[in-house]
Amino acid sequence: MRLSEMKQKEVINIRDCSRLGFVGDVDIDVCTGRITALIIPGPGCLWGFLGRESEYVIPWRDVKQIGDDIILVELCKKEQKA
Repeated sequence: MRLSEMKQKEVINIRDCSRLGFVGDVDIDVCTGRITALIIPGPGCLWGFLGRESEYVIPWRDVKQIGDDIILVELCKKEQKA
């Protein structure tokens, strides 16, 4: 799967069914070439004019399933924002 395909998928937390947003970037281990985390931009600050608040950094181990339209992750509330 390409990053461009992953960016079109919405990320949903299965713990509380919250919509986290769309994948903005991925973190890759350069030694192994494996994805270590998904990065989802946080909600906009003041209608998006002053940048964004924190972003969601979701460890790859918390990704439970990747479907055609969505990516299901399992996060505890305290781990969500980084």
